[in-house]
Amino acid sequence: MTKSVLARRVVELKPSGIRKFFDIAATMQDVISLGIGEPDFTTPAPIIRAGIASLERGDTHYTSNHGILPLREAVARHLNNLYGVTYNPNEEIILTVGVSEALYLTFTALLDPGDEVIIPTPCFVSYQAEVQLAGGVAVEIPTYMADNFEPRPDLIEQAITPRTKAIFIGYPNNPTGAVATRETLLKIAQLAEKHDLMVISDEIYDRLVYEQEHVCFAALPGMWARTILLGGFSKAYAMTGWRIGYVAAPAEIAAGLVRIHQYSVMSAPTISQYAALEALRVGEPYVQEMREEYDRRRQLICSGLNAMGLKTCTPGGAFYVFPDVSSSGMDDEEFAEKLLYEEHVAVVPGRSFGDSGIGFVRCSYATEYHCIEIALERMEAFLKRHRA
Repeated sequence: MTKSVLARRVVELKPSGIRKFFDIAATMQDVISLGIGEPDFTTPAPIIRAGIASLERGDTHYTSNHGILPLREAVARHLNNLYGVTYNPNEEIILTVGVSEALYLTFTALLDPGDEVIIPTPCFVSYQAEVQLAGGVAVEIPTYMADNFEPRPDLIEQAITPRTKAIFIGYPNNPTGAVATRETLLKIAQLAEKHDLMVISDEIYDRLVYEQEHVCFAALPGMWARTILLGGFSKAYAMTGWRIGYVAAPAEIAAGLVRIHQYSVMSAPTISQYAALEALRVGEPYVQEMREEYDRRRQLICSGLNAMGLKTCTPGGAFYVFPDVSSSGMDDEEFAEKLLYEEHVAVVPGRSFGDSGIGFVRCSYATEYHCIEIALERMEAFLKRHRA
């Protein structure tokens, strides 16, 4: 054929920098991966048993497009207990195939061609891509190490144009581990009010916060009606493979999202919905246990990276650190590639998460403590060799 059969928006999508290095590492022996943002814990046993029990009961059919009502009710109670936000489980919560589908639904429902979404970066690789696939324009604004990678409201306001439809925030942040403070989020809320914008808040890491509080954006004064809240079970409950998340939004918005959801996936996997219900029922001790272990690893990797001269902010949440590797004399792409081939340690170049990530790499500490110790030893040997 002389012309491409693929849509331009698909052809122009950038490949994921995370997957590139993961695929290379998969072909090598003795690799310690600090690259993939996935808990190394297995889903807690009671949650697995609940999924198996749902199969044995014969719960192998479609559910309501919104998802099973008991889980929607449990999510509503969960959000109300944690953050004091109230959602009607009958019409304001949709269970989705992970937060990835929740992103797709949200941008597809909100954006007309050319509508702009402001996104602080570095950020998770799919945000800009999902905006592009929905026909919108992702407007990136940088965050800086000097600000602990918190978004600057003044830069957000400078980026607002007549085409701006929404501000997107994802905190705790992937890849930096930054946690946005209440003060910063209140200023973003003021901008949303002033310029009549929606705010899309990805709070998938809300339960993995250390030494400070997570602020739910929808709980801020006046923001419930302006917020589309995204959450899920993958990170806190070690349920990535179950592919179960949710959207919470005012009824009018949720009705638009569920129209797309019913034509694209029908309903989230039934077995996963019952497993998630059990996660909310009995999972809290497991969340606390995993968070304590992540915190132990967080302290190890931060101290180790700083000690070898790779300046690193202490992350407030999630399970990532984002060290500045410029002191190595290499850019982030070269650093990550040479470290993988020479020392068999996989990290992700910061540029994968937006231009403001250039010069940094993402290291995930969702891997065993002793593996992090070995990875740090290898990285130190790598730096000594290249700095000599």
